[in-house]
Amino acid sequence: MSTDTVSAAGLGRAELLLIEGSDALAFAHAQFSSDLHALDAGRWQWSAWLDAQGRVRALMQLGRIDATRCVALLRGGEAATLVEALRRYVFRSKVALTPLSARHLAAGPAIDMHALRVDGENFEFGLGARSLRATPTAHAENAAHADAFRLADVRAGWPWLPPAALDVYVPQALGLDRLGAIAWDKGCYPGQEIVARLRYRGGLKRHLWRIGSTAAIAAGAALTCDGEPCGLALNAATTGGGAEALAVLHRELPAGSALQAGGSTAALLQCLTA
Repeated sequence: MSTDTVSAAGLGRAELLLIEGSDALAFAHAQFSSDLHALDAGRWQWSAWLDAQGRVRALMQLGRIDATRCVALLRGGEAATLVEALRRYVFRSKVALTPLSARHLAAGPAIDMHALRVDGENFEFGLGARSLRATPTAHAENAAHADAFRLADVRAGWPWLPPAALDVYVPQALGLDRLGAIAWDKGCYPGQEIVARLRYRGGLKRHLWRIGSTAAIAAGAALTCDGEPCGLALNAATTGGGAEALAVLHRELPAGSALQAGGSTAALLQCLTA
């Protein structure tokens, strides 16, 4: 996908969380699943905030602005809700949590993977051959360019979580270990024991798949197989011949199984669980 293809694509809205203060890095490191201490200023990493049962409450692109500031682009959910929940753990830490709600997203030009650029209230997350901008102002909509950007996310295995997927899945079911969102050698954080147990003892029953259909697939659509519930569609994008989506399947399915997504038939294309 060329830079020209995506440079004008408006991608809707998302929420951001700004974490500031002398204890900002330590607080984020203790709460989130990734290793923020290993992140240089001007870089971002995949991360998540988990509940005590190891389920993902928030999926994010977590960036380190400087020694006292971090920013999290939420890939689903509301920043104000996250701030309210995180404040219970601030205690005496010198941290300010600020929700940046309803920021406008747009595709940008090629920027090194994991690079973070900040200009006032404008944030740009490098994705290699493209970048993702989050700004207070709206961008011109271009449906074809936006779909090309979303399709690249789907094919890379980068989830966006609809409301029905929040507080439901462990990180491995969303492929987050494959993205480096889990630091296995850091200290404790919420849900760490459950996540580590799955890694070392096994037992993961839900897996991330890329699926395809000749019809549209709605984010958050329930999936069925042989009339029985079997999964949930996450983010989706249209293609020239239909649609592709990321989906979590709740049980093992035989090769060649056909899914039903909103009345349309979908096929299994690729398992993305590490």
